[in-house]
Amino acid sequence: MAVKHNSEVKFNIGLDENKVPEEISWTAKDGGINNETSKAVMISVWDSKQKDTLRMDLWTKEMPVDEMKIFYHQTLVSMADSFERATNDEKMSATMRDFCDYFAEKLELKK
Repeated sequence: MAVKHNSEVKFNIGLDENKVPEEISWTAKDGGINNETSKAVMISVWDSKQKDTLRMDLWTKEMPVDEMKIFYHQTLVSMADSFERATNDEKMSATMRDFCDYFAEKLELKK
């Protein structure tokens, strides 16, 4: 099947003198995102040759710990949803969501 369209997602990371992120912005024109700021980003890429996941986790100095906890919780919930869509494994997805509930409870994210 031939590629009919290319879509690009770009991240711009502003670093301090020690190469610690101070600013993060991203653009995804097909998604209507243009130079939006963010305090954190997580990217995972599958290397099919090595059968390994390559990751990039970045956050700015201004990312508060309480927001980081929420960011991780929401990422875990999204991973459970994505896992279910990708594998149709409802049982394991439910188990993952149970862990997400436990995670939120232990961090006192849910009132």
